[in-house]
Amino acid sequence: MADDELEAIRRQRLAELQSKHGGPSWNQMNLGDSSNDQQGQQEAKQRETEMRNSILAQVLDQSARARLSNLALVKPEKAKAVENYLIQMARMGQLGGKISETGLIDILEKVSQQTEKKTTVKFNRRKVMDSDDEDDD
Repeated sequence: MADDELEAIRRQRLAELQSKHGGPSWNQMNLGDSSNDQQGQQEAKQRETEMRNSILAQVLDQSARARLSNLALVKPEKAKAVENYLIQMARMGQLGGKISETGLIDILEKVSQQTEKKTTVKFNRRKVMDSDDEDDD
């Protein structure tokens, strides 16, 4: 990803944060105006998803994006974790170009190993009152 594109994204995000925090404070806000607040939250979520999609479009090639979208259909939490990982790497400048499908598979394996849950089975053997040691004659 080019440095000027990354800088433009940073400037856009900074402007969003400034407009979000530069608005009226909670003390000054009219409590009866919740519909505008909900609409503002929806717009902020939409801008965030658009920004995420634009970063992912710059970072991933077409086949990798298709694989990630397929993963999002099956395991949305894992896809979100991979997206966050990729966006974080892109913001830090750790990506040297577009990631191919094989590169995405490697990243998926790393995330799977980090989030892997180990299952253990524990047998709780209880002593039964009716044992074979005692003979009832």
